[in-house]
Amino acid sequence: MPQCLFCKIIRGEIPTNKVYEDEKTFAFLDINPVNPGHTLVVPKKHAVDIFEMEEEEWNAVMNSVHKISHALEKSIGPTGINLAMNNRSGAGQLVFHAHVHIMPRFPNDGHELWKGKPYRKGEAARVAEKIRTNL
Repeated sequence: MPQCLFCKIIRGEIPTNKVYEDEKTFAFLDINPVNPGHTLVVPKKHAVDIFEMEEEEWNAVMNSVHKISHALEKSIGPTGINLAMNNRSGAGQLVFHAHVHIMPRFPNDGHELWKGKPYRKGEAARVAEKIRTNL
């Protein structure tokens, strides 16, 4: 995609702080990090989101996420990491090239997880059945 921001980064048209690259993936530091070391891992083959990614690209991205997570742990010493992927605008996706966030976490970093809410009576069973039906 000629105008895609992340495709331009992959092609070297926009400077970035590259962390890792292999045949199928590219990883670079987020320009607005949650914490230092916040890394984005993208497939080199353009896909808008998880729904457009082929299984081979998804597996390559997850392998890179795994490798980079270990490197982050060894290099900057977070007490944990969060992995996130926003898919489509309804989930907050801003750059429409699939990407996974690796966010190092530290004590008292000021970031919180989202708050869940319990299912209503019988709702979990109905939702689980709908998902199983579509697998």
